[in-house]
Amino acid sequence: MSLRLANRLDAERLQRLIDEACGTERAAADLLEERLERAEIRDPDEMPDDVVSMNSKVVLRDVDTDRLLTRTLVYPHALATTEDGLSVLAPLGAELLTRRVGEEWTTQVALGKPGRWRVEEILWQPERERQFHR
Repeated sequence: MSLRLANRLDAERLQRLIDEACGTERAAADLLEERLERAEIRDPDEMPDDVVSMNSKVVLRDVDTDRLLTRTLVYPHALATTEDGLSVLAPLGAELLTRRVGEEWTTQVALGKPGRWRVEEILWQPERERQFHR
């Protein structure tokens, strides 16, 4: 497994979401907390371009169907204003944070079914664009 990296500002914001999560979001919040606990936390300007962080726009491949999806990883409150938004408190969103381009993984449940996913490309990453306080 490659080294997990997370943006310090994302980690701080996400911890508040994790602490407040309940109901259907609880399982994804627990997964997200586990991912953050295993990650090396870095300042935003130290994040590599190939790591998925919050508000990154990524191309994902459903390995089982070879279908490509373009999604932006967002906080739940931004779903209504982000056309291709994927909540970080959805199972696939929680799994996506800290992944690297080319990385493949199996989820227990994503989009209603188990599946294998791969990060094909990061089209936009806030850290790469020097937008640290988005």
